[in-house]
Amino acid sequence: MPIFHKTAALKNHFSALSKGDSIGMVPTMGALHLGHISLVKKAFKENNHTIVSIFVNPTQFNNAEDLKKYPKTLDADVALLQKTVSKKIIVFAPSAEEIYNDSIKSNTYDFGPLEKVMEGTFRDGHFDGVGTIVEKLLILAKPNKAYFGEKDYQQLQIIKKLVQLKKIPVQIIGCPIVREENGLAMSSRNERLSSELRTEAAFIYKTLKTAKQKFGTKSAPYIIAWVTEQFQQNKSLQLEYFNITDANNLQPFKRKSKNREYRAFIAVYADDIRLIDNISLN
Repeated sequence: MPIFHKTAALKNHFSALSKGDSIGMVPTMGALHLGHISLVKKAFKENNHTIVSIFVNPTQFNNAEDLKKYPKTLDADVALLQKTVSKKIIVFAPSAEEIYNDSIKSNTYDFGPLEKVMEGTFRDGHFDGVGTIVEKLLILAKPNKAYFGEKDYQQLQIIKKLVQLKKIPVQIIGCPIVREENGLAMSSRNERLSSELRTEAAFIYKTLKTAKQKFGTKSAPYIIAWVTEQFQQNKSLQLEYFNITDANNLQPFKRKSKNREYRAFIAVYADDIRLIDNISLN
């Protein structure tokens, strides 16, 4: 499994590939789990070559302590890829200096209303950081398709907007959320949870599923109030936000329509560990 740390070496490798071969890319921040592996397997199935980037991007963290605590497990990530993926893949694991040179800072983007809700409200500058690294990686690797999990659904919509704004010739593929046995959405942050909190965090998905059931007969404000009350009664988890929006533009709405898709989004703290999830309501 070739592992590249330098952009020049990665470009040389790509230049030797057969013309016309398709490239699939799975951008990650490492601490890989089976959710990431599901993206890699889909990329394998649909392309001649697959590249997995492993890079903890400093510019998308608005909290320096969160960046410091984010797991960095390159050796374990490579071992997981080798163990679970039968075909050869390319791993790109650069340093921050390699990606950003002497200036580790974000570009500024206008993602419109997509960036002004939910994660954009609570994580100042986050999506500029996401856009910066994704743009750099897509321009560097020139994949035909890039794969992202729907757990970060707002990020997925932002990346689709980024590709449109920058006219990057790549197809962005959203992939279903992979969950642990208790329903908790798989996340690199889950590894920081104690066994007790990991069990308690199943409450998040359980609440989302009930909210989906209620959406058939109840209004969005009613469900938002109900979810808020459920978390007020839970002493282990602190609700940061719960929103119900149009699934495409991520904006709130006044009345439901049969011709629209809707989605519920949630962010919760378990101690100092921030967990996000979402569910389709249709």
